[in-house]
Amino acid sequence: MEKRIINPWNWQKERGYVQAVEVKQVEGTLYCSGQAAIGHDGVSSDASMKIQLGQALENLEKVILEAGYECKNIVRLNLFTTSTDELLTTCFTDFISWTKQNQVEAALTAVEVNSLYESLKIEFEAIVVK
Repeated sequence: MEKRIINPWNWQKERGYVQAVEVKQVEGTLYCSGQAAIGHDGVSSDASMKIQLGQALENLEKVILEAGYECKNIVRLNLFTTSTDELLTTCFTDFISWTKQNQVEAALTAVEVNSLYESLKIEFEAIVVK
């Protein structure tokens, strides 16, 4: 797989995403369903957004690794949240740290929604290549 990052500016690097990702010679593509803070028992978390963000990212990692892919090869990431303000003030820095730790350089869209399933506050869906 060949991956090229397109960033006409530098400011997005501090926000945990890139403007575009081009991929060529892909061996496989993994389309991940929305991953949220749902435990192994199927119970939705009612914890803070900060805690839910961590659990949602752990769940996303688990799906990606079990499929034989790597988080560093996420090329598209959609983030759904019930409160953009809460996300930005309480835990977006955790997300940025996660992207740096996992070498994720993905095109990102963040969307505020009225609600998610049950008590969930944040959800990620991803496209990963190899």
